[in-house]
Amino acid sequence: MSRFPLLFGGGICVALVAAAALAPWLAPTDPTGMDLAGRLTPPDVHHLLGRDSLGRDILSRIVYGSRVSLYVGLVTVAVSVVVGTSVGAVAGYRGGWMDEATMRVVDVFLAFPGILLAIALTAVLGPSLHNVILALCIMGWVGYARIVRGQVLLARELAYVEAARAVGCSGVRVLARHILPNVVAPVLVEATFGMAGAIVAEAGLSFLGLGTQPPTPSWGAMLAEGRQFILSAPHLTLWPGVAILLTVLGINLLGDALRDRLDETGARRSPGTRSVKTSTGA
Repeated sequence: MSRFPLLFGGGICVALVAAAALAPWLAPTDPTGMDLAGRLTPPDVHHLLGRDSLGRDILSRIVYGSRVSLYVGLVTVAVSVVVGTSVGAVAGYRGGWMDEATMRVVDVFLAFPGILLAIALTAVLGPSLHNVILALCIMGWVGYARIVRGQVLLARELAYVEAARAVGCSGVRVLARHILPNVVAPVLVEATFGMAGAIVAEAGLSFLGLGTQPPTPSWGAMLAEGRQFILSAPHLTLWPGVAILLTVLGINLLGDALRDRLDETGARRSPGTRSVKTSTGA
């Protein structure tokens, strides 16, 4: 297997984290500092990516915008993983009416287009970054619940799980010690794709004015601000779009590489078994 997806995707993720952590030192100027005399200036030696309609440095705003994207992605995925894993593990382990009721709730959530429901929730709650995260978490947990539930249904019938129950281990102990460690790999892979989806969703909501509010830099808001100048000053939309493209591409490549590596590892350890694969959106 080629190592390029892993190296490229990992490099993009490292660069994103570095940009977010070192933004005060990497950004050449204040991302909110305005200079109307230099508005719409194309890239030059002093402003490598040019300036926007208010004379703000685009490179600085993209660097600081990485903080918003990383924050939304990490928080959304963390909350969704915790909630989805808990719900899916309990439903799969207990089975019966609880499993049936949980899966019907999941089906209801999956019946709605995720981005449309996020738009509706954010519009009702009000435009803000934290309301965007809340809306994405409300939709994001269902994919993890389905994956974990499927893996738990397989694992609970294995001999060592039956032995643990036979010696008197509680359901919580059986789940925590013997079943959940087996679902880490598929959840980790799904989390990488979920993070990419959360970043795209945040950019879309900010583009519509429902996400991060000015003057906080956001890649989606930068696209919205630059669309009216797309012919006269295309660099206003070009660079935020490139930032979103590279970030999502890098995270997806990293997810693909992790999935392939984990599948190979699982095949070597258990050549007679097959893992359950489920693909869901953020």
